[in-house]
Amino acid sequence: MPHMLIFGLGYTAGLLAERLRRDGWTISATRRETASGVIAFEDGDGVTAALGEATHILSSVPPAGGSDPVLDSYGDALKDAPAQWIGYLSSTGVYGDTGGAWVDETAPIGGGRRKARAEADAAWQALRDDVRVFRLPGIYGPGRSILDRIRQGKAHRIDLPGQVFSRVHADDIVAGVIAGIDGPAGVYNLSDDRPAPHNDVVSYGCQLLGVDPPPLQTMDEAGLSDMARGFYSENRRVANGKAKRALGWEPAYRDYKAGLRAIFANFA
Repeated sequence: MPHMLIFGLGYTAGLLAERLRRDGWTISATRRETASGVIAFEDGDGVTAALGEATHILSSVPPAGGSDPVLDSYGDALKDAPAQWIGYLSSTGVYGDTGGAWVDETAPIGGGRRKARAEADAAWQALRDDVRVFRLPGIYGPGRSILDRIRQGKAHRIDLPGQVFSRVHADDIVAGVIAGIDGPAGVYNLSDDRPAPHNDVVSYGCQLLGVDPPPLQTMDEAGLSDMARGFYSENRRVANGKAKRALGWEPAYRDYKAGLRAIFANFA
């Protein structure tokens, strides 16, 4: 019986866990917070026991304090774990700014603002020969989309002509990771097919909800946080051809319009 240990049972990893359980998998998972049915991340004995039982291991934990907490705490145990498969959810932020140009897995990493993420990405690749690294752009899905931000009054349109981003629906990440279970080890970008300006996404979300789009603003006028400003400091298009070729994966939601329409159909 396949058994996946997930480090960091957050939004996307939680959707993956639900899908795998429906398919008959056993799921173990860690979280920082104590909760029923999960292992506390600091519970070394519990984590070690799960590492000894898992056939597959996935980390969705981002760097903290400049390093990867999973590798810091359990790197040696992971190297010797009997699991036949290890995955890591990384970020396309490791590519840095490309001025709107397309970028694929052959591009260098570590030149952008995500230095710790790039170092963690490289460290997971070097951990073992059976590691799959999935690099993800902006993630959206039910409960975490521009539709929610519009309804909450938190959506902005920023006046930055030429700014383009890639994104991916959470369900397509789940499908990509599952495709990667039987696919070869390596690095894969999981993104949709049509990068687009964030302003277009906001406008389309407003159209679906039947409300007027927010006005164009500068970042100062919008009062954006440092984290949000960092989001706008990079401009790139993420290519997904390798995942299609090597994993046989195709995004069900090829662009933000298809993804938002699906979310809107069940939007409460």
